[in-house]
Amino acid sequence: MRITFDEKKCQGHAQCAANGPDFYPLDETGHCSLAEVTEVPAGLEAQAERGAAACPEFALSVTE
Repeated sequence: MRITFDEKKCQGHAQCAANGPDFYPLDETGHCSLAEVTEVPAGLEAQAERGAAACPEFALSVTE
């Protein structure tokens, strides 16, 4: 599983980190700081999916 992150869409709502605290890092301004494409480690799939689904700007997407 991979998470694709569109940094241009991120507005810093931090809902990804609130729903996936062990997967989604935030920068000093509260914006997601994932790479453009990130492999999801085993055991964090549910957090990655919840965090992506919670993004109000649709900056995150899940791919298999």
